[in-house]
Order: sequence, then C-alpha cells, then structure tokens
Amino acid sequence: MTSHHPVPDRLADGSAPMTADALLAKLQSLGIKAPTVEHPPMYTVEDSKALRVTPGGGGDIKNLFLRNKKGQMWLISCQEDRRIDLKALATTLSAGRFSFASPERLMHYLGVTAGSVSPLALVNDRNRVVTFVMDHALTLAERIYLHPLENTRTTTMAAPDLLAFAAETGHPPRFITFTEDGVHCFETDTGETDCES
Repeated sequence: MTSHHPVPDRLADGSAPMTADALLAKLQSLGIKAPTVEHPPMYTVEDSKALRVTPGGGGDIKNLFLRNKKGQMWLISCQEDRRIDLKALATTLSAGRFSFASPERLMHYLGVTAGSVSPLALVNDRNRVVTFVMDHALTLAERIYLHPLENTRTTTMAAPDLLAFAAETGHPPRFITFTEDGVHCFETDTGETDCES
C-alpha cells in the first residue's frame, strides 16, 4: 500500500530524524563495533536474500512495526524466516489486536521509511513511545545484521552490543520465544528461558 504523497521527513515532534552517518558515529562513541557495508536498496526479506551481503548464521532479521487498537506502537525484531501470527503474538504480549502501522507513523516514531526498519531506529523514538520486542533466538546469534536507518547499508553488531544500544535509547527489549510450531510464542525474562515448547 503506497501513499499518494510522500511522507514528510519529520518525527512526531517536528524535528528531523537522526541520519545514518550520525547513528554510526554514535555507535562508535559508545564503543560499539559496527562495520557497515553499502549495497543496492533492500525493501523486503526477499531482497535481502537475493542481495545477500551477510554470511548468515541466524543473525539476519526482519522487523515488524505494529500498532494496537489503542494506538500503542510496537517494534518486533525476529529471525528473518520466522512466521509471525499477529493474533498469537498480540495475545502473548497482552496487546489487544495488532495491525501494521502506516508509513506516517513509521516516520513519526522511528524516523525511517519502509524497508529501513531496524532496532537501531529506536534512537529516533526520543519520547520512548515504542515497545521493543525481540526474538530470543537472536540473542544466541554471534552477529546481528541490520539497517542503520537506511536500506542501502547493512551494519553488523554483536548481540550484546545491540541490547546495550537498545537500553541506551531507553528501549530495553521484552523477549519472546517461539514454540516448535514456529507460530505460537511466550514471553521470557531477560532473554533467558527454561521453558519447553
């Protein structure tokens, strides 16, 4: 679904979102190693696979920017091949009912356009409106690959560094673990789980 007119490049408070270069400089200032490569635009998981610039290994992710009926915003980051049942996910998170957020909301809260969504965009949610939810399996990946606010670059980060950055932005994640059917999930504390599917 495309908008008939371009979405203004402004956050909800009217300020400009952080640029990719400023974000990478911020990561460096925090002592986070984040090597970044440039590539043609990637809008979907299919694009990412076709233009694969990462070595794989479970750290390739997909991101869903969702809202519930109360207008609360959620960023869900999970393994790229994860099947997501929005109804089951909403039930697990006690969120009511999920739907995909509009391009306008995506720009207002995360300061990015479709195809560029990643946990790094939480840096633009200065009022901490968005709830960040992360697939527990990603914490087990040695490296995580994600867009640094634009889909023509991919940044590599260690999972603990990504978690530290999310906390730095005021968005410590809630963790979910998916059951063997790949659809249902349950919430786990601090990424640790001793539950069985």
